[in-house]
Amino acid sequence: MVMPSSSESTFRVFNEIGIISQLANNAFESCLPDGLTVSQFSVLNWFIRVDVEATPGRLAAAFMVTKGAMTNTLKRLAEKGFVDVRPDENSGRRKLVTITADGQRVRLAALKAVEPLLEEVLTQFNSAQISACLPFLEQLRAFLDLRRIV
Repeated sequence: MVMPSSSESTFRVFNEIGIISQLANNAFESCLPDGLTVSQFSVLNWFIRVDVEATPGRLAAAFMVTKGAMTNTLKRLAEKGFVDVRPDENSGRRKLVTITADGQRVRLAALKAVEPLLEEVLTQFNSAQISACLPFLEQLRAFLDLRRIV
């Protein structure tokens, strides 16, 4: 057996993360309530995790999607009453987005709905295994975040 080079191992890490991302998003989305998609949940979660208010442009940059894609996501969230999109009083063209009480409620419901999936994961992997991989994943995410192309 030939030992893989460092580049091959690094590629394999990225490849595994990509596959895990697809599988996890699919499993997560199947649990979400109220017809939420992973991208819609992610926006609601951003408001709880990062800031209480943002422009669509700031959200698009944060999620590395086009402004059009973010506008579409925000439109769907607004139609469901989960975000409020209003004109910025200091600018004639900019909009400001905030999460609504219903958006906070559905985010919590989504977290509750995904608990059985997370508990199933814990039947295969113990919390020590999960905790052990977090520092590496957090460091990798921080590295990639710092070098992202905006």
